[in-house]
Amino acid sequence: MLNKLLVLLNLLIVVNVLAEWNSNDFMKREHSLIKPYQGTGMMVPFWDFHGSTFVTPNQVRITPDRQSQQGALWNSVPCNVISWEMRVQFKIHGHGKDLFGDGMAIWYAKERMKNGPVFGNQDYFHGLAIFIDTYSNHNGEHNHQHPYISAMVNNGTLHYDHDRDGTHTELAGCEVKLRNVYYDTSLSIRYEKDTLSVSTDVDNKGEFKECFKVAGVKLPTGYYFGVSAATGELTDKSRYPVDEVV
Repeated sequence: MLNKLLVLLNLLIVVNVLAEWNSNDFMKREHSLIKPYQGTGMMVPFWDFHGSTFVTPNQVRITPDRQSQQGALWNSVPCNVISWEMRVQFKIHGHGKDLFGDGMAIWYAKERMKNGPVFGNQDYFHGLAIFIDTYSNHNGEHNHQHPYISAMVNNGTLHYDHDRDGTHTELAGCEVKLRNVYYDTSLSIRYEKDTLSVSTDVDNKGEFKECFKVAGVKLPTGYYFGVSAATGELTDKSRYPVDEVV
């Protein structure tokens, strides 16, 4: 039997959508999420959430400290520029030292607010997913360690095989040591001229290190940014609110 662990995710999203890579780059407010997170009542301007997601003025919690939970946060405005960069700050914590899970995903997808088995979102999606997988189901399918960041592009015909950690449909990936640190983990996802680049700052040094870069990635405009997460028999916990945007 798997050990039981718990999860809470504190999440901050800042999306820089760039028409060209030059000195005129700017942050698009309709694609960004910055403090205070709430607008009027429980509304978050330009963002919708469902499932177990809970929003306060100081933090966004995607999943609570219980097993078998799913939640998601989705931008309500489609991205209509050809080049963009998305930066995400988050924390993942847990009591477990050897077993913990499941993970979260960052999306640029055609459909939004679709609950499902892929870290809280639907399978057979259209678009891009960046997975942060904290639990290994590999059974000999790969030799990397977890947590693990990977990318998948789907035209609606591919199945994400959770039992194999998506090994056979991933574009690229890298190992990351991001659990149980007191500072934020920062992730940069950049798409320019059909090239996808993912970089991380996991040491709190304010310096991004390339995780992977893949050319020949074709993504249409008009898709939506989102973040989802799921807990299973194994979970993680994070209780530190994000205090500032770098």
